[in-house]
Amino acid sequence: MTYPLFSRQDPRALLRSLFDAAVARAQPAQVLPGQLPVPPKGRTLVIGAGKAGGAMAAALDALWPADAPLSGLVVTRYGHVPPSLLARPGRIEVVEAAHPVPDAAGSQAAERLLALVQGLSADDLVIALISGGGSSLLALPAPGLTLADKQAINRALLASGAAIDEMNCVRKHLSAIKGGRLALLCAPASLLTLAISDVPGDDLGVIASGPTVADASSCADALAIMARYQITLPPAARAGLESGAFETPKPGDARLAGHQARVIATPQASLEAAAALARSLGLSAHILSDEIEGESRDIGRLHGALARAAARPGSPFRPPCVILSGGETTVTVRKTAGVPLGRGGRAGEFLLGCALALQGQPGVWALAADTDGIDGVEDNAGALIGPDTLARGAALGLTPVDSLARHDAYGHFAALGDLVVTGPTFTNVNDFRALLVL
Repeated sequence: MTYPLFSRQDPRALLRSLFDAAVARAQPAQVLPGQLPVPPKGRTLVIGAGKAGGAMAAALDALWPADAPLSGLVVTRYGHVPPSLLARPGRIEVVEAAHPVPDAAGSQAAERLLALVQGLSADDLVIALISGGGSSLLALPAPGLTLADKQAINRALLASGAAIDEMNCVRKHLSAIKGGRLALLCAPASLLTLAISDVPGDDLGVIASGPTVADASSCADALAIMARYQITLPPAARAGLESGAFETPKPGDARLAGHQARVIATPQASLEAAAALARSLGLSAHILSDEIEGESRDIGRLHGALARAAARPGSPFRPPCVILSGGETTVTVRKTAGVPLGRGGRAGEFLLGCALALQGQPGVWALAADTDGIDGVEDNAGALIGPDTLARGAALGLTPVDSLARHDAYGHFAALGDLVVTGPTFTNVNDFRALLVL
């Protein structure tokens, strides 16, 4: 008898290979070729921000003609400069700053970017390399606000359970550089924005809070979001939003005419790469969506329910199969009196919810991880679960319910030895989730 290739692999190793395929599909060195224009008559200035910024800068530098002028500045997260750039810096300077809460290094980088785009001519070209994480990495507060104000608002938004487009709407309107403002300062040079998407829908105005593209949201939207999540605004922020002084350039703004922008790597493309690998191993593969949002633990329970139903007659997910999804779930931090908060992230809470729904279902394994290699602020990308996850946890005195109550997914999976640790991947197309049903 001939067995499908998947039967020769350990389920956990198979899931990890699917994750690796998704990450590989979004690597800047793979997606940048064919995206660059010919060198202009004048200078070429590269600017940018995001977790993929260092790798994007390195890939562009390698592709750009050696005899054509090239310079610039890109900011990425601490620890996300590729080793090759550390060993041999290129023509584009790469600096580091904090994520997800901005710091002074990010503010200094933003100020340097503003200085670099001054005095450009119509013969010059600006290439903006934008990827997820840029919202905090380019932290330049709007007039009247301080970095401390921005840090406090970011922390509150991160703990609120707000969706990424909601958070970035607020960030744009409280910034002196995001929401298209950086694009205005590049005039009269040509501007090309190349983005790696980490947001549902691949909206260029949401990726890194859209520093180089028009913004369709409004000050009123930002005010409504802060009211919805009951987050207090500093007086200067409220005044700027209520008066409209913090409004951003809108679609159709003549000052942005002629600018080009495109997304070069997406969550959907990465899910398709994972699906193609699964099918090559003899598994059927189903992509639910690359735009799934919601509370992480609840989305985990939903995925677990789908896997449990797979063996029933009439289910579209007939074993053996892989169920894939992406997007950006959220974690609403719920503090319980007397209960210290643990360490966790979106992927970990998803898996705890999934394990609760599965209740040790035979033949089901799952991996959830962030494609940037960092689940929240921890050193893991995510984790794995299998049919024995609950039993092994119980033997150690661990339950998903208790770990969720303490937001301690990291501690839970660390104790089980089930963390997925990759280190920085130098790209970012958001959450990756895969359920293997045998």
